[in-house]
Amino acid sequence: MKNTMLAAVYHGTGDLRLEERPLPVLRESRDAIVRVTRSTICTSDLHILHGAVPRAKPGIILGHEFVGEIVQVGDGLSSLRPGDRVAANCETFCGECWFCRRGYVNNCEKGGWELGCRIDGCQAEYVRVPFADTGLTRLPDGVSDEDALFLGDILSSAYWGAQLAEIRAGDTAVVIGAGPVGLCAAQCARLLGAGTVVVLEPDAFRRQTALENRLADFALTPGEDAVRQIFRLTEGRGADAVIEAAGATDTFSLAWQIARPNAVVALVAMYEQPQILPLPEMYGKNLIFKTGGVDACCCGELLDHIAAGRLHTGFLITHRAPLAEITEGYRIFGGRLDHCIKWVVTP
Repeated sequence: MKNTMLAAVYHGTGDLRLEERPLPVLRESRDAIVRVTRSTICTSDLHILHGAVPRAKPGIILGHEFVGEIVQVGDGLSSLRPGDRVAANCETFCGECWFCRRGYVNNCEKGGWELGCRIDGCQAEYVRVPFADTGLTRLPDGVSDEDALFLGDILSSAYWGAQLAEIRAGDTAVVIGAGPVGLCAAQCARLLGAGTVVVLEPDAFRRQTALENRLADFALTPGEDAVRQIFRLTEGRGADAVIEAAGATDTFSLAWQIARPNAVVALVAMYEQPQILPLPEMYGKNLIFKTGGVDACCCGELLDHIAAGRLHTGFLITHRAPLAEITEGYRIFGGRLDHCIKWVVTP
């Protein structure tokens, strides 16, 4: 067996290199080494390359969204073994600290967003996963690698956003942005009981994707006409729940403007610039804003939905290519070229 592997390495703002790196080794008793069978490029990876994630360490291998096969486990793991097919959680968490015990795994005192940010990630042939008993979910035979690829990040983020929005049966839910998280958030809003789901997205292909896959009832171009239609649909009240998944220049402002009084606005997007909270203009709307990094602790529940056919994510995959072509993947995915929604990295 060779001692090195191919990997996509972050060397600072705008600097991504494909390099040979040493194979990962076990460091702690709860570690696992996983052979990566599928991984993806995430918008969060783009934020790192843009210099918008100060905690990211130059020199690390990027990537946090993957599935694979365990090849080695630490002596502190009893629930996982070599040969297990697993999907990864985007968060590294111990499961024992004050935050983890309350489900706030994004704020784990020993973890958080580590893979592909603070420690080597999955855009490589192999990856070391700390706290593997909490960070990996074993896959059943009936669920393929690609079925589960987005389980621990995109789908978890979308489901978390829909939960944050406190969607109730019959609600009108508006999702801003039909990127990977937004499309899945629309699907999750429906799963949680929304009566009408509206997606706002400037890209025609992504609007079509939302409608063709029955993720949304309406897919509209953001603008004054869309705002008027949302208020017509809700008899002048505004949306019962808003999930902001775009993170664009004007989408935060749009989110609170289309929400009805006393609604919840869930912010799942990552912003690269500060946002303004115009309290005088908001006075009287009594809105609730919820924001932060995803507490991705529902992977088992989401996997059950996938296995039962209640959730599906195949519509996200528009491109597949080997790891050797990942720099081209960053160019296409980052530029939203060729109608790319998700670029999947194959062995």
